[in-house]
Amino acid sequence: MLIKLKNKDTLVIDDFKFKCSVGKNGIKKNKIEGDKSTPKGLFSLGKIYYRSDRVNKPKTKLKLIPIKKNMIWCNNSKSKHYNSETKINKMCRYEKLFRNDYKYNFMLVINYNKKKIPYKGSAIFLHLTKNYNPTAGCIALKEKDFLILIRLINKKTKIKIY
Repeated sequence: MLIKLKNKDTLVIDDFKFKCSVGKNGIKKNKIEGDKSTPKGLFSLGKIYYRSDRVNKPKTKLKLIPIKKNMIWCNNSKSKHYNSETKINKMCRYEKLFRNDYKYNFMLVINYNKKKIPYKGSAIFLHLTKNYNPTAGCIALKEKDFLILIRLINKKTKIKIY
């Protein structure tokens, strides 16, 4: 099964089309950390994280992880935790997963830069939006569309961003 991102604003899977938003600077083949672009390529999908204090556990075939207050995604290229989930750490620049807003009430990891090449980019997720504003490099969907999408996919599903 394949999810395709077309025209920077539509995710397609089977007969479903979902409006979405991408990085402020569009889609790039040679993404670098902090460039506000969404990486181009074919990627596997990782775990789904969710805020169990705000939303119900979603129905999906992927592994689910409740987000805790001390969870972060490290975006410090010099850290051994670069581009991975870890706990709050003063030695690491990071993206907080337990956010005050709704964007990470549900989020699906896109397995970009799995080899953790420094400065190649980190924290690329499929997360929530209410207004389709550009992201810092992620792909964003409305919550109802996100919940439909994660019911359709499994651990063999890939996403093609082009």
